[in-house]
Amino acid sequence: MTLRDVAQLAGVSLSTASKALNGRTDVHPETRRRVLDTAERLSFKANSSARALHTGRTGTLGLITNDLEGRFSIPILMGAEDAAGAGEMSIFLCDAREDAIRESYHLRALLSRQVDGLIIVGSRTDPRPSLGHELPVPVVYAYAPSDSPEDLSVVPDNVAGGRAAVEHLVSLGRRRIAHIAGDRSWVAARDRVDGVHDYLTEQGLELAGGRPHYGTWSEGWGRGAVRAVIEATPDVDAIVCGSDQIARGVLEGLKGLGRRVPEDVALVSFDNWEPFARGSVPQLTSVDMNFEAMGRRAAQKLFAAMSGKVEQGVLTQPCRLVVRGSSIQGA
Repeated sequence: MTLRDVAQLAGVSLSTASKALNGRTDVHPETRRRVLDTAERLSFKANSSARALHTGRTGTLGLITNDLEGRFSIPILMGAEDAAGAGEMSIFLCDAREDAIRESYHLRALLSRQVDGLIIVGSRTDPRPSLGHELPVPVVYAYAPSDSPEDLSVVPDNVAGGRAAVEHLVSLGRRRIAHIAGDRSWVAARDRVDGVHDYLTEQGLELAGGRPHYGTWSEGWGRGAVRAVIEATPDVDAIVCGSDQIARGVLEGLKGLGRRVPEDVALVSFDNWEPFARGSVPQLTSVDMNFEAMGRRAAQKLFAAMSGKVEQGVLTQPCRLVVRGSSIQGA
């Protein structure tokens, strides 16, 4: 079937059929509906190469990730695909594996395929080098912000996440709260500590032991750190853990010390990584970074830039607290 067949059966001109199928606004809604219904009935699909020549668009996006395990990039990709699906856009996924040379190769490959835009996903929330401002297509950075203020980046609000975690514990009547954080060199770890500290200060409270405990993003660190925390401040009644992996280690450590969770010590962690959060006993109350929403927002901003509405700066994506049994018994 050709576009001419669609036009004849719908009773419109060839140009009107083309405008209707390409989403042009200068077509009467009833006419557009008739053309779309006819195209669907005939199983008509526009030739992508011809459409690209006509519109200057290929209907494709590129997503380059540096997240080796897909922990962040997969849900971000899913969110971007949700947004792109409404416009029948396809996304090419490339893994740069924290390698600048590989990233450069993927960038050239995607541009050679004439993608309409790019989403660049980092493996941590530390600023990353900009791809520059001479690219022929718009770029949006997700999770890891660009180091250039002229670029647009969408990142999780880790400071607000830290506030939400400790606010939940304080609302439960917990007052001797410790914080077993991740790697101090990561912006995410420091932002979460800042959020916890700010809220406690507002409430006239301070961390048990007087300081956060920085370490690594691992269960082993959680197991060892919680023993040191309990030895130094045995009256601790709640712990904010820097990640779900750390929280799993803290859970094991507390059980070994004869402390019940959440009766004796309530726990809140970060990331809401399903295998860890739901696989723990009890299940972990965790701050979800809303990666899918981040991906949708990044894609929507990219579509806006493709239409000429270019933005700059860093946008923060709100987090949400998912309450489970590690903070409230029976939750």
